Amino acid sequence: MAQTETIEEFYKNKFNWLPENLSQDIGHFNVFRIEDCHGPNATPVKYSRRDFYKVSLFRGKTIYHYADKSIEADGTTLIFFNPQVPYTLESMSDDRSGFFCIFRESFFTEMLRNNIHELPMFAIGGKPSYTLNPEQDAYVSQLFEKMLNEIKSDYKFKYDLLRNYVTELIHYALKVAPTETLYRHPDANSRITSVFTELLERQFPIESPSQRFTLRSAKDFAEQLAVHVNHLNRAIRQTTGKTTTDHISERLTSEAIALLKHTNWNISEISYSLGFEEPAHFNNFFKKQTAATPSVYRIV
Repeated sequence: MAQTETIEEFYKNKFNWLPENLSQDIGHFNVFRIEDCHGPNATPVKYSRRDFYKVSLFRGKTIYHYADKSIEADGTTLIFFNPQVPYTLESMSDDRSGFFCIFRESFFTEMLRNNIHELPMFAIGGKPSYTLNPEQDAYVSQLFEKMLNEIKSDYKFKYDLLRNYVTELIHYALKVAPTETLYRHPDANSRITSVFTELLERQFPIESPSQRFTLRSAKDFAEQLAVHVNHLNRAIRQTTGKTTTDHISERLTSEAIALLKHTNWNISEISYSLGFEEPAHFNNFFKKQTAATPSVYRIV
């Protein structure tokens, strides 16, 4: 099973430094030129999952190993990587160039509460690779150039603007035909994981204190999907590298943070809506997941 590279390990392996306050930045975003990241002593990219999303514009001849597929690209390719799928790449060109940006899911969900992994390029079994012609290359490159300029600015709302650039990039890609012929149908494990993810996300966002998150355990989801809980757990673990409980807990935590920051509901109302019988149970769960109490995230 492929290992998972954390965003901290990415910075250490690629640059041998860490951005300030990275551990507190749950919505981390950054953008780079590929030419700045590949020197003669660069560490080869390992086949592994990452705990962050990545969007890359790559020029040159490249072979991407993505899940159980190998994708050969020649020219300009826009490719979307998600945390659930392991990948690596082999560059066959000496003159490779382009851009890439990385971000955690909460870069979108913490503010906008969108379900980014439901988009076709980020969905399990989706089609993340887009071949661009020169005109499309110029358009996408301009978006990355805007990101590079903005990330260096002192503008107070620059991350809102950066989020808009990434959103525009995603919608532009959706208008471009993906490289259909490079993919095989996902296996049974990927399909069951996809259905589980859809069922999990269908319960969000929580829009009122009376709405309640009810499917809270692997057994609950297995019953809904009419499969044995062991089969569900095995499929999800083999596909994503995480347990069913991990996925449920992470999604509950991200929704809890959104509710704490963007509603005036009290802790009791939030804990009830997320399926906890007692606020104390919610407090214990939240502290285990974030190493902080819910009140830390409450905007006064």
